[in-house]
Amino acid sequence: MINKEKLKEVIISYKDYIHNQIGNILPRENLRFPRNQKKVVVLYGPRRSGKTFALFNLFKQQSERCLYVDFEDDRLVGFQAGDFETLREAFLELNPQLIEEEKVFLLDEVQNVNGWEKFSRRLVEKENTSVFVAGSSSKFMPEEIHTSLRGRQWSVEVTPFDFREYLATKDIAPDKEYIYGPKKVLTRKHFFDYLKRGGFPEVIFSKDEFEKRKLLSEYIGAMFFKDLVERFNITNIHLLDALIDRLFSGFSSEFSVTAFYKQYKDKFAFSKSKAFEYYHSILDSMLLFEVKKFAESTYTRMRNPAKVYLVDTGLAKRVTSEDTGRLLENTVFLHLRKDADGIFYFQEDKQCDFIVQRGNSFSVYQVCSQQDATNIPRELEGLVAACKKLRLHTGTLLTGGQEEELSVKNVKVKIMPVWKWLLTHMTRGIH
Repeated sequence: MINKEKLKEVIISYKDYIHNQIGNILPRENLRFPRNQKKVVVLYGPRRSGKTFALFNLFKQQSERCLYVDFEDDRLVGFQAGDFETLREAFLELNPQLIEEEKVFLLDEVQNVNGWEKFSRRLVEKENTSVFVAGSSSKFMPEEIHTSLRGRQWSVEVTPFDFREYLATKDIAPDKEYIYGPKKVLTRKHFFDYLKRGGFPEVIFSKDEFEKRKLLSEYIGAMFFKDLVERFNITNIHLLDALIDRLFSGFSSEFSVTAFYKQYKDKFAFSKSKAFEYYHSILDSMLLFEVKKFAESTYTRMRNPAKVYLVDTGLAKRVTSEDTGRLLENTVFLHLRKDADGIFYFQEDKQCDFIVQRGNSFSVYQVCSQQDATNIPRELEGLVAACKKLRLHTGTLLTGGQEEELSVKNVKVKIMPVWKWLLTHMTRGIH
């Protein structure tokens, strides 16, 4: 059991820290919290994506009724389920005026304590308390939430900054002047900087290029060990190393575990089943996403290789001059998944990067970095083929810079730069 007086010290120290050492916080555009519903709000996502600062922002907005605790604090080593009630009592003894009032509990990295779900549920249902919890573990993904919270949680994904949020850190509001006027040159420059380093907040706010690279390297190390080796009890480090290298350098392309097995099975010892196990562990860690082939048959979708995309382009291992196109494609995917009910790639005689399902409607997108006579026709053919398959009359070709409208085989094709599309294409998650 943790001493109540120690808990009071922890509570007060976090309050002082957030007030005195945390400056202005950039509000996140895509975080939508429920109002007047007895739900435990669960913030999940990869490490260093901004979950803690989302909690800090909530604290600053209503600090007079807030408790914030980080359960990775060394002062809370040994904290158990029975200590939660002691924590609540300590907070109320420090704030007796709140006994009959609404309270807000912000519990960070709470997955470290078994039993947090039942405590959180009791608070929202019986104790007039709103509860926000955050964690980087895959246990926090909606499909993994403990059964005691099923139906009582509101899951909110927190990912690294998108391009619009990145511009906000530079005090740029993407208005007409920055999108269509003379300052669009500056916007485009910022976009390619963003494409290179990604959207992890700490990396964006760093001013030094060496520091940016070091941070990204450390993130990969932390994710590697905490979210993979430790979380999934991985023992074949050679296999995991090879998988990570292949996936993080082969982003925005097809990946087959079977093909990987055939390529590496003579280089070190591992089984195909172990390769599948480790691959799915990487997916569970929220570092990587899959896109399946568009097909009516589930069997067809499953037996074809998936394309893989990174949670942030800053994690990419770039080794060739062709990487800009794949970085653009990865960035487009991350934007599309904000409001998509399903994302697929199209491959028949021709190929197209994305078929996006929203409700009962579909949209088609192709991504192409270089605009010249040799590849634009090829990209258009794939886009038009996907549109014809779905009986659509419009499609979008996203580029590194070209902008125009064409009509190809009775399909209207809107060609525009990725950076401009990111700032003008509003998803259901942004209002």
